[in-house]
Amino acid sequence: MIPPGYLPPTLGPRRTFALVAGVESYAVSHHWNLRGPARDALRFARWLTGPGQVPPGHVRLLLSPLDDPDALDWSASAELEALRGTYRPATEENVKSALLDELPECDGDLLWIFWAGHGYTEPRRGELMLPCADARPGQIRHLNLDSALRWWRTDLVKHRRFPLQAALVDACRVDAPRDARWNFGTSDYGGGVTVPGRRQFRLYASREGEAAQNDAERGAGRFTEALLGELGERSVREGVAGLADTARSIHRTFGELRERGEGWQLPQFVVDRDWDACSFLDEDQPGVTQPRAARLDQAAWDGLGRLFEGRDLPRCAYEAYAWAFRATGCAAPLQGGLPGDTLLAVACDLDERHGGPDGMPLAVPFVRFLGERAGAGDERWADRLRDWVSTTLERLALPVLPPPPPPPRRTALHVRLEPPPGGEGGFLARMWLRRDAPERVREQEGGPVRREASEHIWESEGEPVRLDAIRDELVRQLGGVGRASGGHAEAGRPSDAVERIEFHVPYELLDLDFDQWPVPRGPGGRTRALGLVYQVVVRCPQEREDTGAEWRGKWRWLWAQGGRHADAVRVIADAEVHDGLGMELGAAPAPACVLAHTRSGARTEAAVEAVLEGGVPVAVWRRPAPAAAAADPHDLLALLAPAGDDGRPDPGALDVLALPARVREVRRAAAVAAAGAPGGKRQQSSGADRLVLLWDDPDDTLTFRSLA
Repeated sequence: MIPPGYLPPTLGPRRTFALVAGVESYAVSHHWNLRGPARDALRFARWLTGPGQVPPGHVRLLLSPLDDPDALDWSASAELEALRGTYRPATEENVKSALLDELPECDGDLLWIFWAGHGYTEPRRGELMLPCADARPGQIRHLNLDSALRWWRTDLVKHRRFPLQAALVDACRVDAPRDARWNFGTSDYGGGVTVPGRRQFRLYASREGEAAQNDAERGAGRFTEALLGELGERSVREGVAGLADTARSIHRTFGELRERGEGWQLPQFVVDRDWDACSFLDEDQPGVTQPRAARLDQAAWDGLGRLFEGRDLPRCAYEAYAWAFRATGCAAPLQGGLPGDTLLAVACDLDERHGGPDGMPLAVPFVRFLGERAGAGDERWADRLRDWVSTTLERLALPVLPPPPPPPRRTALHVRLEPPPGGEGGFLARMWLRRDAPERVREQEGGPVRREASEHIWESEGEPVRLDAIRDELVRQLGGVGRASGGHAEAGRPSDAVERIEFHVPYELLDLDFDQWPVPRGPGGRTRALGLVYQVVVRCPQEREDTGAEWRGKWRWLWAQGGRHADAVRVIADAEVHDGLGMELGAAPAPACVLAHTRSGARTEAAVEAVLEGGVPVAVWRRPAPAAAAADPHDLLALLAPAGDDGRPDPGALDVLALPARVREVRRAAAVAAAGAPGGKRQQSSGADRLVLLWDDPDDTLTFRSLA
């Protein structure tokens, strides 16, 4: 036992040992990589071996930096130079070897554990799992910190050794991804009989459910920055003796940042006794307002049970989920997507999380958003949702909740083409406008008149017409819509109201170059390609009759992920095109988008057939290039997706729901490059002028009578 009020008299640098780990690079996926933890770990090791005077041989340093380890600053001291030759990668094997084999055999009074990197909480027991550098999708190798600390309190570590143990963790404490791809498995290190008198101090960078902020530009975690600022030039004995005061000071600093809106995390130390056995809880700090974990009461849950019964997830469910965090001033989970596949499951997830600083339960703004958006087509349900919000706010004495942002107002012009039944030349055609957000357009005697969500504007009246005549009619209709919307079209643009043009065509016309149709642009009869002025997509809903369930299921899944997911996009090359590809694509909700980077027309055609058979709602490919054209230098992923931390295109970062706008952006950039930079130098073509975007939205597919 440690005598109350005293540290071990022998405590000093030579009786101090440490595990120091910083993980930036993860084998599981390059979009897990983050910059800063390796530098933070090295800086903590510098304090230990510098002002702390701990011998370098007492420090087990584990680093997995993004860059070459030699690029780290080892020059701060001779002790760091010594560690340069002994550090190891932060793999699970090295972590367990250092923490459970090597350090327990040492004879010391104080054990430090410092970890910087990712952190996830196990959903059932809330244990903190710290992924190692060799984490892979099939097995997320990790350190179970809670289990390791339990192990260190037992007689598997000799009785008189390490009576003091301090764990400092600069990592998130967010829920582990629920995606079945990420298999954390279980890591329980067991243990022996608990040894009385061992004391553990745990200081986390954030509370459960919160992300820890990292300054990638400076390569530093905010928590580590504050911690090292507090430790300063203290010796090890001074540092550990004042650790509780250090924790309180960091706690106050982050509380002030949070109140000013400059940070969201709130460090937490998980002990109920100081080293001298004096009680202190971080929840009782003077001058720091703790966010209450506000929860719904039974009456609220009873109401939600009735409201959500039999309701599918609406299209706006992810937007509502994300807005709940913004509306309450909370940090959203790092992993995207909804946490469940029913409205009630999403509400339960929100209620289990910490509420905002004003005590607002996260489920309340979620329901408020649904009442404003999802109820647009069901006013009775929308009224019931609003009533639930009002009564819950009043009954729980909650603060005023601002309304969610209004939905974006978008107008699309749809063009439907059908071959005539008699096989004549030309096509039967129909055009209509579709508005995502119906609006009041004018006041008439008797009240306002609402413009319908869908408005028929032109039809070929049973007579087939040539494609050039359909193009001319499209230009006329675009101009007419612009004049009807107020005539405030931007210079040279036929319509300021229409954002997207969607061509509903038979399978045989999917490769037609609609995006290259010329439209008036500017004075002097100038024209530009339709795909440079508008978002242009093609659709083929009549080919979805046999795979409607897969088509709708993939679309709902994509919206539930907010448009981004590591599995949402699949790139298909020539070698992956085979007879069973369509069945393979349709076997699961993912992928919802295919990028067909195929080199031959036959392979592209087979890939598109597989997309339709598999119910994939979104696809991008290139029309065949002219015979004399050079091969496309860029694959489609590189052309469309943003780069990750390692500079490679990241499919998980590609917002599939924003692809129509992204494809137009790429087409415009290619047009500028093709026109040539000053001096007449032209860049190599990216093939963007031949991009085809299939965009089959099952929620926006009208059933019209056949044009025949």
